[in-house]
Amino acid sequence: MQDMSGQLEKSVLDLAIAGGTLLTLSDSMEIIEDAFIGIRGEDIVLVGGRNSAECASLNAKETVDASGCLVMPGLINTHTHLPMVCFRGMADDLPLMAWLTKHIWPAEKKFVSKKMVHDGATLAMAEMILSGTTTFCDGYFHENAVAQAALSAGMRAVVAQGFADFIMPDRAAADRMMGVAKDFVDRWREYAPMITPAYFCHAPYTCSPENLSRVKEDARKEDILYLIHLLENRDETDVIYQRFGRKPVDHLRHLGILDEKTIAVHCNWLIAEDIGVLADAGVKISHNPESSMKLAAGVAPVPELLKRGVCVGLGTDGCASNNDMDMIREMDTAAKVHKVTAADPTVMKAETVCRMATIEGARVLGLEKITGSIEKGKKADVILIDMNQPHLTPLYNAYSHLVYAARGADVKASIINGRIVMKNRKLLTLDVREAMKNVRKVAADILNQHLV
Repeated sequence: MQDMSGQLEKSVLDLAIAGGTLLTLSDSMEIIEDAFIGIRGEDIVLVGGRNSAECASLNAKETVDASGCLVMPGLINTHTHLPMVCFRGMADDLPLMAWLTKHIWPAEKKFVSKKMVHDGATLAMAEMILSGTTTFCDGYFHENAVAQAALSAGMRAVVAQGFADFIMPDRAAADRMMGVAKDFVDRWREYAPMITPAYFCHAPYTCSPENLSRVKEDARKEDILYLIHLLENRDETDVIYQRFGRKPVDHLRHLGILDEKTIAVHCNWLIAEDIGVLADAGVKISHNPESSMKLAAGVAPVPELLKRGVCVGLGTDGCASNNDMDMIREMDTAAKVHKVTAADPTVMKAETVCRMATIEGARVLGLEKITGSIEKGKKADVILIDMNQPHLTPLYNAYSHLVYAARGADVKASIINGRIVMKNRKLLTLDVREAMKNVRKVAADILNQHLV
């Protein structure tokens, strides 16, 4: 809304963020000192210096004082299994396949329900909001419950219905599952603009070629994202080659899975030929370094992927394998693991990793036009990080402090879609005590079944 002079009308703003150092994460990577962000409804309508003529002339219904803070886009977690917060710490210090087959899958078979999924997802969202994540991508089962929890919490989400052979072992079961999945997509596409439905096939070794292809074909018809774990573990190459006579990336290429709406998660054991195939197809990557390190699963060749122009975002994975959802910690790990792996301290600079956690993560999820940077016309997904901390003093380089010194607990406020969801470390859209109580009940049942 503008007056005859082209200036924003006085008192037009619903919310303003005033002061602090703004990291826009725009293409120019502009940094604005003593910044001002004007928000009307869910949209950013003005970005500039607080003392500029345009900003100084405006009033707002509510103003958030960002003095002493870093102000930046909300963090984007490109891969989660939120309900697995219920299994946090349940089976640590084990190899990936032993962890999955002897502990996680048996626990999921016995305890996963709509209520468990909702309760776990709610607690995970509390943890994410408190540590600066405003958008996430989840893949699991009973995803209607995850979407409903996200709607209640006020988070932006890509919510992917999970597929694996054990829930669709024959054609009749596959038909039923695809019907459920289509209903899921139809419901959330129409019902809630902040929820984006997607499909998630667990892995090439847990989904038959028929199921992989069928789900991808339907994803193309629906024009939605398709996620898949790929080459998380070294053994996957031999397993897929023995079954199908092709290595994993070539197997997916042969099935027609790889395109610009495919997100491959982990990718720890890509070879140069694989990177070329993924780059040519426009496949996006979700890099989850802490989970892969904890499971000793491997390290994705992210510097090489970036050199080939592959879009890479960051993810935490689930709390059973991480064991937290702190994306600021994930940035720190992502930067350092590649430095030590390459024996080169110049790779994966702080600015690069920060972009992976924001605007590049938005590109991975196809949301770059609405979030991932602080720019006029985008949705107001903004976080404030309190820099008045001993471990953040003194300040020479904002990106360096954010990646190498900050913690999720330094996030002071989170705004999603123009709505304040956390202020002064207090959650405003969900009851964290109730969420913790519900998850503790799940844990008590697991202990009673002697699964730990």
